This record gives sequence, structure tokens and C-alpha cells, in this order.
Amino acid sequence: MSQMNIFEELNERIAPLDLDACRRSRDKWNGVAKPIASLGALEDAVVQMAGLIGTQDVAIDKRAVAVMCADNGVVAEGVSQCGSDVTLAVADNIARGESSVCAMARPHNIQAVAIDIGMLYQSADERVWDCNIMRATGNIAQGPAMTREQAQAAIQVGIDAVARLKEQGYGIIAAGERGLGNTTTSSAMTAVLLDLPAEDVVGRGAGLSDAGLVRKVAVVKQAIEVNQPDASDPLDVLAKVGGLDIAGIAGLFIGGALHRVPVIVDGFISLIAALVAVRLCPRAAAAMLASHTSSEPAVRYVQQAVAEACVASDAGFEQAGVQFRPVIDASMRLGEGTGAVCLVPLLDSTLSIYNGSTFDDIEIEPYEVDLH
Repeated sequence: MSQMNIFEELNERIAPLDLDACRRSRDKWNGVAKPIASLGALEDAVVQMAGLIGTQDVAIDKRAVAVMCADNGVVAEGVSQCGSDVTLAVADNIARGESSVCAMARPHNIQAVAIDIGMLYQSADERVWDCNIMRATGNIAQGPAMTREQAQAAIQVGIDAVARLKEQGYGIIAAGERGLGNTTTSSAMTAVLLDLPAEDVVGRGAGLSDAGLVRKVAVVKQAIEVNQPDASDPLDVLAKVGGLDIAGIAGLFIGGALHRVPVIVDGFISLIAALVAVRLCPRAAAAMLASHTSSEPAVRYVQQAVAEACVASDAGFEQAGVQFRPVIDASMRLGEGTGAVCLVPLLDSTLSIYNGSTFDDIEIEPYEVDLH
């Protein structure tokens, strides 16, 4: 079976949003004692989750952030301020509950999980999930990041991670990553998949100087020239100029749709993974919840592309009246899934209203839906 047929078969196994559950959720919203649709995108997120899980009774009591940790050979080109030892250190800090994402997740009872999908150095901490495909990708400025087979295996890691987390009782997953050089790989993939010049999509990442930014643009151009990725084949683009963390996150979105678990999209790296996922398996869109817009210059292009792909898919977005749109704009670019984690307390507050007082409870006339 060809690689594309494998993803076509996966897509066939994914059910679109349950439109009856979406309708029941929307009806429930319209009975809540507040102006109709007054919570905007947050209401839509609940409706989408209802359609994904097949019931208007939405609950996200047990939640996790899955952080795909990988190293990219392109750091040899000087596109990052740090070395691969930092990836290992952050993964271990996540396992100990001491990283930035852990600090942000802790007040909201979100469990952080570090997944070694392609770190150069192996962690000695057994709490880091060992799902390593290879000890860092190749340098995309000199050749392909990985083979198609390795890219597909990394996507499967993400799919399997959702299944494992669901088995443990988790009802929502935030997508995170940690991998030096991954804004370079994401920029290269964006340039190819959206046919944009490198200058428009390359940002400063973790804080490059002006000279570093110029060097990073040149590296992205060189990677595309050397590898000649096929823009019509997202797996080819992923394998040639992408990264294992991106592949693993793409698998989270596909796995979320397969196993009916909502997965929150984080920033730039997570967005390009979402674009790959929805182009490989259009119905993967059903599981994708947008969180925030970051300060990376490519983000607005990729967000628009993902939003358009969600509507164009047969996942049921248009019929359910939902969109892929971020609700947070805070110029974040920390990574690790921190932006995605920020959506969870907003969803908690939203669900508190969703399950709160109705017009019947407070004995006043409900608002009417304007059909004009």
C-alpha cells in the first residue's frame, strides 16, 4: 500500500463532526441565561467538542499537554542560540514538573508529558516517554531531514500517544514541542506548502540577531533548493525539510480525530503540523481547536491556510457553524505548548457558563435567535 493510501485509509476511519450533537450543543447554548452567541469563538469550541465526542455533555476534567521533543540537524548552520543539550534539559525538566509549560499548566491541573520522538541525547528519566525514531534529523541545508518511512513512523507516534492518553482518561490534549531549530524547519515547510518567499515566513525564533535572521533566511532557501520538496505531497515536504516534532504533532491531530479527543493547536510549529495533518487526512480538522496567534511572521499565513482547509474538508465545520480561529493574541513565542495550555482555563470558564443557569432557571424570557 502506498504512503498516501495509508493516510487515505486513516481519513476514511475518521468520522466527521456529529452534527446532531453540534445542534444539541448549540440549542443548549441558546438556553443559557446570556445574550445569544455572546461568547463567540469559545461557544463554537464547545459546539465543536460536542460534535467530536458525540454528545452535548462536554467535560474536560482530565487534561494533558503532550510535548514532542526532538532535535534538528539544521542547528549546525547556526540558526539557533542553543545546542541540542537544551532539548534534553527541557525534556527532563518537563518530566520533573519544572519547565515553563509545567508552571503554566499546574494551576489548571494539566499534566505535562515529555515525549522523546527524536532527541539527540537520550534521557535517563523514565518519565520521559521513549518513542525515539532517530537521534536528531539530518541537516536540511545539506540533504533531507529524514526518510518518508521515518516521517510516517513519527506521525504514528503522535497517533499512538493520543490513544495512550485517552486510555488513561484524558479528555483534552494540548499540543506542545521542544526542538532546537524547529522554527527553521517550520519556515521551510511554510515556504513550500504555501508558495511563499523565505523572507516572508522566517522569523527570529528564540531571539536571533539581525545577522542571525539573514543567515536563517539563507539556510531556508538553501534547504529548499537542495531538497526540492514536492509542495503537492505534504509527506514529502515533511520528510525533506521538516522535523520529527512536527510529524509527531501532526499525528496528535490525526489521533485526536480518530480517537475523538480534542487537541489544542499551539503556535507556529504546531500550526504547520496542523496544516500537514489536514492535508494528509482532511477529517483530522474535527479534533483541532485553535488557541492563540504568535509573533512569528508566518503564523497569519498558516492560520489562514489551516482555517481554509478545515472549511474545505468534509469534517463538518461549515454545517456545524464553527471555524478554526484563535481566541488569544498575546504575542507569545515560548513554545512547549504554553499557548495551547492558556486556552484550557478559558474553556473551563466557558463550560462553567455552558453548564450554568438557564433562562428557565431564572424565570425570564429567553433571547430569540435572529434568523434574518
